[in-house]
Amino acid sequence: MSERSQAYTALAMSTLAFTLCFAVWTLNGVLVTFLVENGLFRWDTAQIGWLIGIPVLTGSVMRLPVGLLTDRFGGRKVYTILLLLAALPTWLLGSVHDYQGFLFASLGFGLSGAAFAVGIAYSSVWFSKARQGTALGIFGAGNAGSAITSMGAPLLLKKLTAGGTNLEAWRMLPKIYAIVLLVMAVAFFLFTQEKKAEGAKDRSFAQMLTPLRNVRVWRFGLYYFLVFGCFVALAQWLIPYYVGVYGMSLVMAGLLASLFSLPSGLIRAAGGWMSDRFGARTVMYWTFGLSIFACAALMVPRMSIESPGPSVLAQIGGVVTAVSAEHITVGDTTYPLRTKGAEPDTRNDQMLVFPQSRFWQTPVVKVGDRVKKKQLLASGTTHVFFQANVWIFTFLVFMVGIVWGIGKAAVYRYIPDYFPDEVGVVGGIVGVIGGLGGFAGPILFGYLLKATGLWTTMWMFLMILSVICLVWLHAVVRRITREQNETLYTRFEHHAPALAPDEVVEPA
Repeated sequence: MSERSQAYTALAMSTLAFTLCFAVWTLNGVLVTFLVENGLFRWDTAQIGWLIGIPVLTGSVMRLPVGLLTDRFGGRKVYTILLLLAALPTWLLGSVHDYQGFLFASLGFGLSGAAFAVGIAYSSVWFSKARQGTALGIFGAGNAGSAITSMGAPLLLKKLTAGGTNLEAWRMLPKIYAIVLLVMAVAFFLFTQEKKAEGAKDRSFAQMLTPLRNVRVWRFGLYYFLVFGCFVALAQWLIPYYVGVYGMSLVMAGLLASLFSLPSGLIRAAGGWMSDRFGARTVMYWTFGLSIFACAALMVPRMSIESPGPSVLAQIGGVVTAVSAEHITVGDTTYPLRTKGAEPDTRNDQMLVFPQSRFWQTPVVKVGDRVKKKQLLASGTTHVFFQANVWIFTFLVFMVGIVWGIGKAAVYRYIPDYFPDEVGVVGGIVGVIGGLGGFAGPILFGYLLKATGLWTTMWMFLMILSVICLVWLHAVVRRITREQNETLYTRFEHHAPALAPDEVVEPA
């Protein structure tokens, strides 16, 4: 087999293995929701957040050591062993009977999330620098594994439990996932060849960790915390979100959640190509900007509220001679009133894009009362209803998934340029930081919901985080521009050849 064929095979097998690992990694988003909705376990929103987040913690923390091992020993060996190790706790998940058991099993099968660090390092060594963005983008499309779980797991649970008549049959689901990991481990070992990064075997582990002193690594990590970590968090949290806010069935919630996770995973390949073509920095500007816009639109909650509205005051003093729902008469002066009228049609099947409002006035005086000038005659009430239509909501969530999917590829496009011989370790630490977003996100979302009672507080958090990333990115670009004495006037008025975004070497 030629080296080119070996490269394509390595990329294809890495992508497939990562897709399956990602499906396992996000299993709790569906499974925990199913167990709670059917009363098999009674866990509150904070506990649900921990169970969704804890596998992500394991996968995130293990990315750095797994990346180091891949650089040292090669991706074929490390990937195979990781798949085998992740299969065992996945199988054991089907035998637990309490919260603690579920927690420990989730810690174990979370190892599947570390597959990303192996795949990034193993895939990158097969391709030239000019093609690494596209190759890593294709590999990153394995994020679509979360959509496999979002769409497939609810249907599989429904079939396994015979439509809910045999609920204990849920225990077969993690066992099926474990068998899939075992088969993938065997296939990966049989169909791939070993290849390691040049010079990796000549460096000690301490030398391989040297890049971690570079601030740039941690900045990339923050970007990845948003576009990947929060993606993982949302891919799982959207299922209870749809169930809790819109009253969806678990199957329907999974299908709608997949409209976020599936395109986001697949578009990552296009994000790699865009980063090769236009530069990672330009892509990140658009990613953060669109993320801010979409999250700002999503943070307005579904609501129906009444507030004090325009009231009616007496223009002159006198005696009230007539009171009705339509008007009040004081002396010779008549004051028209706004009546309440019929309730507006606010059913979910009506496409209400903008908030709907109405107000009415209620008399607070009666015939024979003597009133003074400026005295209150009728109090006002304003009713505001915002539907947060599920299809508009889903479209905006789809938009977030797309821009984050592109952003995920752009972040990893940076790494082979700046750290060509440390892709595993740098990709590992960036993956650790990013993965921590997937761990902390559901827990934070659960506590925000518990504290405020508003599901949409999570979108406010995501918008603020997007702003922070954009500000830091822009601050770095401005500093580089000043240090190289490049101004907008020089670039555009004198037509000086501008450096491509990734041709500028940033200071540490």
